[in-house]
Amino acid sequence: QVQLVESGGGLVQAGGSLRLSCAASGVTISLGTWGWYRQAPGKQRELVASISSGTGTNSADSVKGRFTISRDSAKNTVYLQMNSLKPEDTAVYYCNLRRRLFPDYWGQGTQVTVSS
Repeated sequence: QVQLVESGGGLVQAGGSLRLSCAASGVTISLGTWGWYRQAPGKQRELVASISSGTGTNSADSVKGRFTISRDSAKNTVYLQMNSLKPEDTAVYYCNLRRRLFPDYWGQGTQVTVSS
């Protein structure tokens, strides 16, 4: 059974940093496309960054140069390093796994709040 567990969210001042972790079980992170999404109150969920063996890494224009997605195969964990945080980065952040011919998997989400 695939499980994704996010951690690392919290309250931080503008300009600060956080690192989110997505610990995976029941699946190896070398397969598929892994993404970090976020959803702010009253807004649609949006893709923040993704990583896959085939296409490398991608990130939204709004976070380019500030956020970095990475993975550690030994720990079977995907990370999102977030630097220079802004109040508009406040949202619930979700880890996602997408594989062809399989349903998407989502974590439970972790709250990130950036104060001005």
